[in-house]
Amino acid sequence: MVTKHLPVIKKLKDMPDNHLLASGTPMCAGCGGLQAINQGYDVLGDNTVFVNAAGCMSLLSIYPFTPFRGSWLYTAMASAPAGAQGVRDALDILKRTGRVGEQDDLQVVVLTGDGSAYGMGLSATSGCIERDLDFLYICYDNEGYGNTGHQYSGATPHWAKTATSKGETGFKGQKKDLFAIWAAHDPAYVATVNPAEPLDLVQKFQRAKQLQGPRLLIALSPCPTGWNFDPSLSMQVGQLAQETGVWPLKEYLKGQVRHTKPPKTRRPIGDYLMPQGRFAHLFEPQENHGAVAEIQAHVDAYWAKVEAG
Repeated sequence: MVTKHLPVIKKLKDMPDNHLLASGTPMCAGCGGLQAINQGYDVLGDNTVFVNAAGCMSLLSIYPFTPFRGSWLYTAMASAPAGAQGVRDALDILKRTGRVGEQDDLQVVVLTGDGSAYGMGLSATSGCIERDLDFLYICYDNEGYGNTGHQYSGATPHWAKTATSKGETGFKGQKKDLFAIWAAHDPAYVATVNPAEPLDLVQKFQRAKQLQGPRLLIALSPCPTGWNFDPSLSMQVGQLAQETGVWPLKEYLKGQVRHTKPPKTRRPIGDYLMPQGRFAHLFEPQENHGAVAEIQAHVDAYWAKVEAG
């Protein structure tokens, strides 16, 4: 596999534009996370250093090649925020001593999956936010440990089946609210994005790039292999997440939360659940009306609170 992909990735590096292309990279077909990064990288541009925690996107970089034109640092799953601190501190020292000019400064971008963002790296992340580290954190949220067989993570939704939640009820826990956890630290910026809503996504990447301090972008990342749906339906699944209200598009800025694209008329939650094999047990051999109603009630309660102000 390495021999097969290396020439292709090198060719991508040598292309004149700054677009991160999905073709040729050793990723799963229909990867929603790759779509989100693909769209956002056009905004971030070349002067970036990605600090990547072990996960699905680690496959983008096969030493010494990478499809990014900036720099790349690979870390253990829990260590990306700490790595970002070291890189940012080193750049600041080089600037103060005149060894690096402003034109050569780099944006420090952490790139992790939800396993790190919601769980293993959360302590280091909290510390970096408290220290007001100037960094952008991008989480591709595929709601499980996708690179190791899709075990449940802190982002796995209630009732979803995973490699480690195979019982009749699937995952018994609830998805953590990473947006609220970050917002509680009062960082510079927090936002949710969805590759099925590219205009909203690009606007939030642009806003995050213009700010300084700790910034988070949580990207819904439909995962055909982990969620068990046809790769051609990836953007459709993402669109259904927005239309049913299960993935609110919102941002936190200066102490205020604003919903950037609330669904005008929400579709029933079953429209989002049914295409995904991880929720098939809720509909086959017969529909589990109680479970579907429970999920619907959770979504309805969220939007009722939003509409009440």
